[in-house]
Parts: sequence; C-alpha cells; structure tokens
Amino acid sequence: MATVALVGVQWGDEGKGKVTDFLAARADLVVRYQGGNNAGHTVVVGEEEFRLHLLPSGILYPDKTCIIGNGVVIDPAVLFEEIEALTRRGFTLARLLVSERAHLILPYHRLLDAAEEERRGRGQIGTTRRGIGPAYTDKAARTGLRVIDLLSEDFPHLLAEAVDYKNQLLSKVYGKEGVKYEEVYREYQGYAERLRPYVTDTSLVLSQSLAEGRHVLFEGAQGTLLDLDHGTYPFVTSSYPTAGGVCIGAGVGPRAIDYVLGVAKAYTTRVGEGPFPTELPGELGREIRERGREFGTTTGRPRRCGWFDAVIVRHAARVNGLSHLCLTKLDVLTGVAPLKLCYGYRYRGEEIREFPASLSVLRSCQPLYEEIPGWTEDVSQVRRLEDLPYNARRYVEKIEELTGVPVALIGVGVRREQMIICHSLFS
Repeated sequence: MATVALVGVQWGDEGKGKVTDFLAARADLVVRYQGGNNAGHTVVVGEEEFRLHLLPSGILYPDKTCIIGNGVVIDPAVLFEEIEALTRRGFTLARLLVSERAHLILPYHRLLDAAEEERRGRGQIGTTRRGIGPAYTDKAARTGLRVIDLLSEDFPHLLAEAVDYKNQLLSKVYGKEGVKYEEVYREYQGYAERLRPYVTDTSLVLSQSLAEGRHVLFEGAQGTLLDLDHGTYPFVTSSYPTAGGVCIGAGVGPRAIDYVLGVAKAYTTRVGEGPFPTELPGELGREIRERGREFGTTTGRPRRCGWFDAVIVRHAARVNGLSHLCLTKLDVLTGVAPLKLCYGYRYRGEEIREFPASLSVLRSCQPLYEEIPGWTEDVSQVRRLEDLPYNARRYVEKIEELTGVPVALIGVGVRREQMIICHSLFS
C-alpha cells in the first residue's frame, strides 16, 4: 500500500497516537489532516512518554516528513510549545511542514469558546475551550485568518477587522471583555517569523510525493462519532475525523487513499457529554478506567468506559470504507470475566442493528449483549496472534464477526513494540 488513512471509529481516544507512531516507521510522510489542539496523542518510546496535540505522531522519527495540513486549525502558541519541548529532549524538527492554507486560532476564539459553553449551562457540549469550534466557525463564515494571512502585509488590517467584530460579539452578546488589538498583533507578529520556515503548499508536496510512489500515512484526530456530520451531533467536534476528511484536510483527491485503517479500543470510552449506550457507570467501569489510564491527554478529564459496541463500529466501517481494524488495549481486559460485546440495541421493544441519528432514540436504546469468557493470562508480551490465549483470540474473532471488518493489528500495551501484526500494511 502506498497510502494509509488512519481514523478513529469510536468517540476518539482510541490510541491513534501509538498506532500512527508504529506505522510511521514504514511511511515516508505523516500528515495530520484535521482538528486542533483539542486532540491529544500519547506515544511511549522506551521509558519516555510524549504527549502531542498538533504535531503529527510521526515527528519522533528524524527521517520522516511531517505535515500539518490545511484542515487543521493552529494555535501558534501551542505549536511552538510542542516544538520547544521536543527540541529540549533532543529532537530535530527540520522536516516539519505547515500548510499555508491552515486557519489560525486567535485569543478571541478561546474567549468565545468558553463564553458559549457557559451560556449553554446544563446543556454544555463539553468542549476543551481551546477555541477550536469558533475557529472553524470563522472558517465556514469566511472571516477566518490563515497562516498565509499571518505572513502577508495585509495581516494588520485583517486582524483589526476581526478583533473589532469579535469584541462586539463578546461584549454585546456574552457580556464579556474583549481582547486588545495591540497585544494580539505583537504576539502574532512574533509567531510569524518563527513560523515562516515551516510554511509551504503542503498539497503540492503531497502530490509530488504520491507521484514518486512514496508511502504516506494520514493521521486523524478524534473519532467517527465526533464527526460533524456522522457523529452524535451536537456532541461532536467541529471538523471531519472520518476518511472523507482526508481529501479536504490534506488537499488530495479520493484516489490518493489506498487503504483505510480504523482504530478501536477493545472496549469503548467517551469524554464529555452525550448518550453512551454501553457505558459502565459502576465499579467495573472505574476499574477499566484506572487500568487503561483513561484520562484525557489534552484535558485530563476522566473518560467514561463501557463494553465494546459493534453497532457504532459497523456505522464507522460504512462511512469510512474501512479496510481493516486496529484493536488497541486488549491487555486492559485481562482478568475481566465474563466479557460482553454489544451486537445491537433494543428500542421500544424492537431490535435495531444500525446506529440511530436521533439522540432521543439513542438515549432510549438498551444494549443487547453477547457474553464471552475472559482470560487471565498476561498478553503484554505476545507478538503473534496464535500465541494469544484461546479466549482472547475468540474475543478478537467475535469482534471481526460482529463488525464485518478484519483485524490487522492488535495493541497489547502502551509501548511502540507491543503490537501484534495480523496483516502487513505498506507492503
């Protein structure tokens, strides 16, 4: 395969950072195509842990070209914090490229994000309040500022117009104090020259690389059920984490994607508000959270944990066109018995197998489970499928059966090398 699109198939937090880092060893370019610093990818290399928010997870390899695509919204302060943190740890970022068409997050975006969440009260979406949604709002409203605008001579005028409008919005609608133009201008002018060496037409770079037959890995953030169109709207993110988002967010055509790998946990988690049919609110849910270290990389918020839900993965398989699954954190379920897999829902006395669009329907759905025996053997050192305990293999096979998607990779620990390869990618 020349190109692989990696997407989350649950509510995000599936372990895509580790999988991207694992596959990056076989790729030439790694491309982040959507989201902002509301995402967090944790990668463990040896005894070191790295938490990335904007930088593609392939950045830990010195010979990989890493691209932040036009579909990403960039907070320059966060980007340079990450760059400086990796530089202090001995990494070089000479092969990092940033799309000139990517939109910027500005201080007023963060203020608007927080103000809107406060206005919602009990109906809050649960955003990270990092300004992601308002930045995408401006992009759609054609009032956003892009990286190329920051580097142009028109930036002072464009920023002045934006600040004037946003300050009126903050004061007259939300009753909040706005931002000071001079302070924002000085801050962002400082970013401009630091950013300039990385900025280019990344769509053109990708086009040339694909023409040369180079291996490209497209890294998504969040997950399918947080997709703006196909997720649990309105409890979603503001971009398109699905495979279709690759084309828009990286600037490539559909024929550039050879293979779509969906990443799913061996169970299900969710951060923030919204319905979650297979949630385990009791002691078992808390135990899985602790064992799986289920706390948000970006916010530190505890994740809600529940049984594996094949209904949502089948939905993700359809809208993404999945080729295979990568099943992560199988090791976390060691010692849990019996295990349950959700194969459908019951709604008003009827069984449904497809994921409903209506949240009122979803809230009323009762999960239908198939029980399967657990295992007690340690799987963290296993590297071949045939060496997994019988019940662990049966669990994987049952997931394949219920989702209709074959499993290519199985994660059995947080480290880079703790991966079982069932099907070779980039072969």
